[in-house]
Amino acid sequence: MTKTTGPGTNHFLLGMEECRQRIANMVNTVKKDIGMRQDQPLSALGLSLSGCEQEETNQELVRGLLENYPNLSERYAIGSDTEGSVAATSNHGGVCSIAGTGSNTLLINPDGSRVQCGGWGYLLGDEGGAYKIAHSAIKSCFDDLDRFSPAPHSIDKVWALIKDHFQIKVKEDLLEHYYTKFDKAFIASLCKKLSTLASEGDDAMAKYLFENAGRQIAQSLGAVIPKAAAELIDKPGGLHVLCVGSVWLSWPLLKPGFDKYMVEHTEISTITLTRLTTTLAVGAAYMAADKLNINIPRFYDENFRILDVFRRETFCNNFSGNNICVKI
Repeated sequence: MTKTTGPGTNHFLLGMEECRQRIANMVNTVKKDIGMRQDQPLSALGLSLSGCEQEETNQELVRGLLENYPNLSERYAIGSDTEGSVAATSNHGGVCSIAGTGSNTLLINPDGSRVQCGGWGYLLGDEGGAYKIAHSAIKSCFDDLDRFSPAPHSIDKVWALIKDHFQIKVKEDLLEHYYTKFDKAFIASLCKKLSTLASEGDDAMAKYLFENAGRQIAQSLGAVIPKAAAELIDKPGGLHVLCVGSVWLSWPLLKPGFDKYMVEHTEISTITLTRLTTTLAVGAAYMAADKLNINIPRFYDENFRILDVFRRETFCNNFSGNNICVKI
């Protein structure tokens, strides 16, 4: 097996032509690495990409690949990054919660029916993702400094961190980072520093930001759980949720808000949170094999590890709410 890395491939941000070009460049790099001729097409190519939630635009992407890069692959199977993540751990459906730069939650039932919450990008969604955590930190500081809305905790350390990250001195200096030279990834990269401030610096405001993000992630899961098939809910360990993205590396900071929301606003009894131990590319390959009826070996149990287990009974009487000890 070989692998390569490359730039982002979200066609909503890049346009179809640039997206296809980047895909072709990466595939051809891999062909070269394994000694495969550039004019020899792959038997099939699985694409699990951010922005590929709609079948119509997915097929438009595939048509362009077939027309403009006829030697790239004979066949294609395409789906979202959430769909590919689920495929890495099961071919009978599951739940994936992505919290990276952005966020998205997808439920796939064994019968193929789907329910999605989020995945709408930083302007319309992405709650619980790194960009929104960073943006919330900045907005909280602006509102507090403007005396528009006081922050729930002192902003001193968070504001100092923001100024250092952007190399600014006053609020006005930050405006160019949101307007004339906006860089979503750079703003989102503040999240990692906030995580360090919360965990190592024990800063209350930084902790609050991640607790709120944990609540938002749980809220997104809470939106899809009622549509989950009994087969998924009743598995050993309850509902398995695959947790994808770098924000999940801060799970201890997310956990208080996540648990509290689950206890107070859902009736789910048990959730096993898991993390991939392989790459999303494996999920894309499995997904392609499923869609194109290709027989390849699968190693589902080796592709994930348990991050944590939520059990409602652990929290009985610890939080206020009407359904604390209700079980389904």
